[in-house]
Amino acid sequence: MRAAVVTAFDAPPRFSEFPDPVAHGADETVVEVLAAGLHPRVRSQADGSHYTSTDELPLVPGIDAVVRDPRGRIRYAVLDDTTLGTMAERTVIDLRRSVVLPSGIDPVRIAAAMNPAMSSWVALRRRVDFPRRQRVLVLGATGSAGRMAIQVAKRFGAKQVIAAGRDRALLAELDVDRAVTFDELAGAADVDVVVDYVWGEPAARAMVDLLTARKDRGAPLTWIQIGSVAGPTAPIPSAALRSARLSIVGSGIGSVPGRDFVAELPKLAAAVAKGDFDVRARAVALADVEQAWAEARKTRDRLVVVP
Repeated sequence: MRAAVVTAFDAPPRFSEFPDPVAHGADETVVEVLAAGLHPRVRSQADGSHYTSTDELPLVPGIDAVVRDPRGRIRYAVLDDTTLGTMAERTVIDLRRSVVLPSGIDPVRIAAAMNPAMSSWVALRRRVDFPRRQRVLVLGATGSAGRMAIQVAKRFGAKQVIAAGRDRALLAELDVDRAVTFDELAGAADVDVVVDYVWGEPAARAMVDLLTARKDRGAPLTWIQIGSVAGPTAPIPSAALRSARLSIVGSGIGSVPGRDFVAELPKLAAAVAKGDFDVRARAVALADVEQAWAEARKTRDRLVVVP
């Protein structure tokens, strides 16, 4: 079959031949891939930088997809760590890690939305206690996952949602109660929850700015670390942890059991299929995957590979 194949971690995948998939377990089946999102998580999988990487090559990237099973049903499926991902004509899924989608859905839209929306959905449902009327700050709000986090927080009853990012023009496009640049975070200090897709030096500075400006440092602040577009490490001063009631919580593979991700799939998939989320998606052909890889870092749309 044809697939996007990674043969070196310092080069993008190329459209080439790959062995046909074979199902082994009782709950596994070979499926036809309809649409697979080119998420940041997929790029880090393909360059070997993700913390789950096993350094195995060659590999087909792709961690989730909209697929057609042997009975003709359309499913959204999440894959476990594997060298046979979803950016191929066919792949193998575990039926227990999938959900049947309603007829008439747009596979590209679903594939674009599920992964970025799932990051904040699972974080707020499974990693923290998130009662209604919370005030939420989203760091990195102009990216796909950040835009989804805004919508997820509102859906779960947030009292106020504040967006933070670098580009003032992009921030102005967001449907939020307030938008601030990283230089203006002091004005958003009295939030209850921070959803962080940035990390690195910018997040460390933001943390200090927020804690310094809080009216009541004894008021709980939960910092949920999800993404690290600005760097994998953040130089957080010890005083930040001692001088305020700050809790830092990570949300991702490992900190959230796989069964918890799977448990949230039906409700999230139903919401996306229903049109409850604003989704920016653009389909690209599997044959053009090498060019799409370069474009993914530049576009505001979530690219979706279509065999």
